[in-house]
Amino acid sequence: MTSSATRDTIGFIGLGVMGRGMAASLLRAGHDVVVHNRSRAAETPLAAAGARRAVTPAELGGMARVVMLCLSDTAAVESVLFGPQGLAASLPAGAFVIDTSTISASATREHARRLAERQVALLDAPVSGGQQAAEQGTLSCMVGASEAAFAACLPYLQAIASRVLRVGDNGAGQVAKACNQVAVSAVMLGVAEAFALARSSGVDPAVVREALLGGAARSAVLEKNAVRILQRDFKPGFRAGLMRKDLRLALDAARDAGACLPVASTTLQWLEALCNTGHAEDDWSAVGQLIAEMAAPPR
Repeated sequence: MTSSATRDTIGFIGLGVMGRGMAASLLRAGHDVVVHNRSRAAETPLAAAGARRAVTPAELGGMARVVMLCLSDTAAVESVLFGPQGLAASLPAGAFVIDTSTISASATREHARRLAERQVALLDAPVSGGQQAAEQGTLSCMVGASEAAFAACLPYLQAIASRVLRVGDNGAGQVAKACNQVAVSAVMLGVAEAFALARSSGVDPAVVREALLGGAARSAVLEKNAVRILQRDFKPGFRAGLMRKDLRLALDAARDAGACLPVASTTLQWLEALCNTGHAEDDWSAVGQLIAEMAAPPR
């Protein structure tokens, strides 16, 4: 625990499912935390735990030299940084912005350029691990930043994550997160198809899952998300609409880079169908139920 005499002030903007857990982890690590959220009621539990509150991003920027963001999409990040009452105008020279949001890599590079004009360093530091890991401070964090900015902000990143890795300069963190979502979603689609095959063949998919956990098919998706599919428990979690957004970003990055992502393209089609039928707010593992509904009845 950091002593109160040496603790740092960290701003945190965006207190959704992931953000509130990360902000709470910073408090537990002993930091003085200033929070802001568009829906102000989300600030109340953190204020009760010791955080201070800022009315606007601009006000928060005048209270902290290091600010973390956890926002829904590229437009939200740009608005918080550069919109009316935005963060950038009030941050002092030498400040750091750590963006844990999952957004466009090309937009991230542009944000970094604009902040650098104000002598503010940006770290794109998207996270993986889900709500429980956010609450426990055990996320995995992939960082795009200069070596100097990464070294300066490593203690703050280690307060929210048990695995922190610099993968390159600005934008590289977002590319790594896109890679994560491509890999995870491909596994999810495979698990959903495996369960559909088992069920249509008259074999209990729960028993199949136990068998697969003992072999090469073992994965975090099979361990955790597969249980949601079997139990039809689609309370989020990680919303289907957010995974759709992430895969759209991955395919945008692939087009920019000239990469071919056939599996991600197929998975996105299923997520589009899921979201377009009223399930965007469900956990993204509900795609397994959609695939199950398309399968033939058991023999």
